[in-house]
Amino acid sequence: MQDVNLTPDFPTAASTAQKMWERKTGQRVDGVISVDPIVLGYVLQSTGPVSLNQPDLLSIAGSSLPLELTGANVVQTLLSEVYAAVDEPELQDSYFASVAQEVFSAISLGKGDSTGLLAAISRGAEENRVLVWSALQEEQAVISRYAVSGSVTGPSISPAQFGVYFNDGTGAKMDYYVKRTVQLIKECPKDGYEQTTVRVTSTNSAPADAATSLPPYVTGDGIFGVPPGTVQTNIVAYGPVQANVEMAKLDGQKTEFAPHLHSSRPVGVLAIRLAPGESKIVEFTFGKIVQHAEPELVVTPTVQDVKDVTLPTENATCP
Repeated sequence: MQDVNLTPDFPTAASTAQKMWERKTGQRVDGVISVDPIVLGYVLQSTGPVSLNQPDLLSIAGSSLPLELTGANVVQTLLSEVYAAVDEPELQDSYFASVAQEVFSAISLGKGDSTGLLAAISRGAEENRVLVWSALQEEQAVISRYAVSGSVTGPSISPAQFGVYFNDGTGAKMDYYVKRTVQLIKECPKDGYEQTTVRVTSTNSAPADAATSLPPYVTGDGIFGVPPGTVQTNIVAYGPVQANVEMAKLDGQKTEFAPHLHSSRPVGVLAIRLAPGESKIVEFTFGKIVQHAEPELVVTPTVQDVKDVTLPTENATCP
C-alpha cells in the first residue's frame, strides 16, 4: 500500500489502493479517503486530547512516546517520534491504527463542538490534506469537479494550473526534516506564448550529526544507496495542458531531467540529494503556454504551514 501514491493523481492512487485491499482482505470498499496527520492535529484541537493508556498501545510505545495526543504534539509524534522509538514496521502500523481509532472514536462520541470539527476538516480540504475518491460512478462524477478529488486532470483543474509534487527517494523517514518553498515566476513571453518557471527551494534541517544521532530506521542506514543523514527527493513538476517543459536548472545551472506527458500535461522530474544543512534550488521552465489565465499552483502538503511553502507569484521585468 505504501507506494500507491507514487502518482500525484489521487483517483489513480485510490483505485489502486481499493484493488490491493480487496485482493489482500477479500473486502471491497466503495471509496477511499486520505487524511494526513496535520488534519488529525486540526481535529484534536476541536475534540481535545485523546488518551493512549490502553495496554496494547503502552506495550508498543513504551515510555518514550507521549501518553496523550493533542493538536500540538500529534504531528511530531506520528511523523517522527514513532519511527525513532519503534523500529518494527508491524508495530508501527499497530500504533498508527490504534491512534486513528482513538481519534475517530472521539469524533463519533461527540467530543468537541461540531463547528470546530467542520472547520478542521474544511481547513484540511483547502490545504489539499483531505482527498476523496468514490468507486461509485455517479458519486465520483460529482467529486471530480472539486479540488478534494486530488486529480491532476479533468474538470477540477484550472486552465493554467501548475503542480509540484514530492516523492521520497531515501527509503527512510528523513523527509520530515526537509523545509521547502515553491514559487511561480511569470517570465517574459516568447514567440507569442506565455512562459513560467517553477522554482523549488529545499533545505535539509536535520542535525549535522544526523547520520549517527538519528536511528537507522529514520536515516535509512544507507540501505537504498543514500548516505545516512542525507535526504533524496524526487521533485515532480506539472505544467498546463499543451505546454512544454523546456528546461531544468539545479542551483542556476542547466541540468538533465526526465520529461514526461500525463494526459496532455507536460511533466518534469528531477531527483536531488541534501546533506544535513544543505539547500538546493530546482527550476523547471515551461514554455509554449497557450493559456492566458493567471497561473495557479498546487503543491504536495508537508509538515509546514502551506503559507510558508507556497510563495506569491513573481513577475519578471520585461521590455
